[in-house]
Amino acid sequence: MHRSSLALHISAGTYTDGMAASKLFPSCTDALRGVVSDGMLIAVGGFGLCGIPEQLILALRESGARNLTIASNNAGIDDWGLGLLLQTKQIRKMISSYVGENAEFERQFMAGELEVEFTPQGTLAERLRAGGAGIPAFFTKTGVGTLVAEGKPHEVFDGESFVMERGIRADVSLVKAWRGDTAGNLVFRKTARNFNPMVAACGKLCVAEVEEIVPAGTLDPDHIHTPAIFVDRLVKTVSEKRIEQRTVRSTT
Repeated sequence: MHRSSLALHISAGTYTDGMAASKLFPSCTDALRGVVSDGMLIAVGGFGLCGIPEQLILALRESGARNLTIASNNAGIDDWGLGLLLQTKQIRKMISSYVGENAEFERQFMAGELEVEFTPQGTLAERLRAGGAGIPAFFTKTGVGTLVAEGKPHEVFDGESFVMERGIRADVSLVKAWRGDTAGNLVFRKTARNFNPMVAACGKLCVAEVEEIVPAGTLDPDHIHTPAIFVDRLVKTVSEKRIEQRTVRSTT
């Protein structure tokens, strides 16, 4: 599904590419309608439960799309985030770097029910960034000599071996932002920035859920993390802000 050929439905009507119209949708369900389908590669922002597009994930579950490949740092936890899509068996394959907080993820992988493409965390970030920058592949030393590099092309540069990794170009990107404007410019809050900017750029179509949406021109240009050119649809949401692991200091 390409940006140039997609007609977007909004609450006030429809528009096609080249016509001025709002990117704002009334709900996550509306924002994903006509966008997601079976077998897609979907990139999802977040790290653990920090900065995940939680309401869009719920809408993705409700869409019923199956056999999905999800590129995301991890799969949330058993009862929240992408873990919800594991429960419904909507994910066929995960491209991720970490599985430690999700027992169902581990169970499905060990049982052969879920395909997992493990990718070192920095390599995953660069694969997403490269996809957004139009770079089909790059070479890195990370993973050389390990299972991660098996079957992949190698090249020698300055006497050292490097492994080739492919950029990730997703069919759809789902991200969570703190603030956005009606044009689609996004600002991420502190560590919730994590993978979100790379994920936003690597999708053929990007949907962003945003806590606060302001008029275009309100945001300081120097504070914008993802320019509007990468964002196709916006929806204002209220985040539950669940805590993945609560650590407190002893009072004794």
